[in-house]
Amino acid sequence: MYALVEILGKQYKAVEGETLQVDLLSLAEGSAYETDKVLAVVDGDKATFGTPYVAGAKVVATVGSEVKGDKVKVYKFHRRKGYRRTQGHREQYTLITINKIEG
Repeated sequence: MYALVEILGKQYKAVEGETLQVDLLSLAEGSAYETDKVLAVVDGDKATFGTPYVAGAKVVATVGSEVKGDKVKVYKFHRRKGYRRTQGHREQYTLITINKIEG
């Protein structure tokens, strides 16, 4: 059984017992996270799709640690002008563990 959920405007495939890496949530580590923005629930051959969300469905998860993503290097260059700029960026993510899918 899995569900397609919307968290902070992005869609994720949530499977019970697995860990998702989502955009940074402003919640404490170990706290509970619930969302009712479930787009679809698939249980074997039975699939339920929402318009836009499935009524009565929700996903319960536990907030884990905060991690940083891979470093992205940005390099700007203008030929023959002596212009070179290098910048790096690492996005922060939150790990959540899916406990239960209801619906």
